Amino acid sequence: MITEFKKFIMRGNVVDLAVGVIIGGAFGKIVTSLVNDMVMPLLSVILGRINLAGLKIIINPATEKTGEVAFKYGAFIQSIIDFLVVALAIFVMIKLLSAFKKKEKESPTIPLTPSKEEVLLTEIRDLLKEKNM
Repeated sequence: MITEFKKFIMRGNVVDLAVGVIIGGAFGKIVTSLVNDMVMPLLSVILGRINLAGLKIIINPATEKTGEVAFKYGAFIQSIIDFLVVALAIFVMIKLLSAFKKKEKESPTIPLTPSKEEVLLTEIRDLLKEKNM
């Protein structure tokens, strides 16, 4: 069972997936920081110094015994912006990779020099054609 598990873990797909998850986690932190620290303050200035993350509709105010119950739609808007930034980044990366692969496929191939056998066979063919004419 341990041997099978080692084989499973060392397969290329599992290792690639693990690397993708780690990079995705780090990328998520970068995007969250970008949105929280750069985009949201800029959007707040544009909208008239409104803190979007703090926007909420209070359903039940806080009391001594209970906490506040509210719809925090500002945090939801911020999460949507996070998602859109990630989606845009993934879209751009896929477009770049697709363009790179197209260039790779369209690159002209260098014509291979024929082998000695092919050269001889070509000469024989040409001689036979001349003889039959």
